[in-house]
Amino acid sequence: MAYDLEHRLVIGVSSRALFDLSVENELFETQGVEAYCRYQVEHEKDYLMPGNGFRLIEALLNINKIPGQEGRVEVIIMSHNSPDTSLRVFNSIAHYGLQISRAVLASGASLAPYLNAFHTDLYLSADEADVQAAIDSGIAAGIICCDRIQTVGETVEPLSQIRIAFDGDAVLFSDESEQLYKEQGLEAFEENERLRANQPMNQGPFAKFLKTISDIQKDFPQDQAPIRTALVTARSAPAHERVIRTLRAWNVRIDEAFFLGGISKSDVLKAFGAQIFFDDQAVHTKLASQVVPSARVPYKKKAAQNKDP
Repeated sequence: MAYDLEHRLVIGVSSRALFDLSVENELFETQGVEAYCRYQVEHEKDYLMPGNGFRLIEALLNINKIPGQEGRVEVIIMSHNSPDTSLRVFNSIAHYGLQISRAVLASGASLAPYLNAFHTDLYLSADEADVQAAIDSGIAAGIICCDRIQTVGETVEPLSQIRIAFDGDAVLFSDESEQLYKEQGLEAFEENERLRANQPMNQGPFAKFLKTISDIQKDFPQDQAPIRTALVTARSAPAHERVIRTLRAWNVRIDEAFFLGGISKSDVLKAFGAQIFFDDQAVHTKLASQVVPSARVPYKKKAAQNKDP
């Protein structure tokens, strides 16, 4: 019988999101693919250090160790590496004891066509083109910030709880209200949200992912759930009510919400202890990535939006 991915939380992760490949990526960009491939083969017995997505992936895989949750999470390596240059990544996966056995090795080709084939719920990559294609295909995806690697030692204790933080507009929710704010300003935005407080917002690129997480949370008492979520948004009253009513209409749970009204998000994210933060604006992810792993969510291209029913 075929292994069914449809009813699992499926995470696609690139090798550069999982491991620190800063040196290797610089080699690729300055000397080309042949030099990169040669280096990877020559160093395939040298274990890679964890990257900014490592602790999140490690913690998500640990859900499978909880009685009754066996096989709930599936992580798949989705890499531009060729099969020949992939051994270093797999050796590093084995070294850290990560339960990852499946991979897509595309030898430089686009990975986007394979995301739906693997029923991917979330795709993390440092490659903007692949993430953009994923978003355009309706899959939650983020460009993980690799400018600064959040140091993870090999003896760090496993996380007791996974903490995931989301921006609201253009991430969990559609970007309609955000576009109104950009075009007409704060006063028009707040008036629109006040008038539409009882009208749920349309789903954004991460709505389905949040719902999948919420389904996992419902299997546990609230104080024992392995995942804790937070909404960290620039909204403030009176624009908060529509957010709360939208989440209620979706029947999803957000454990913590921060309506910051323009206050910097970084200190809140650090206090929350996020293993990943998703935001649509580079100005926020750049600052946040100094304190927590962060990923930027690109806007769906208009051509892709026009294909939606």
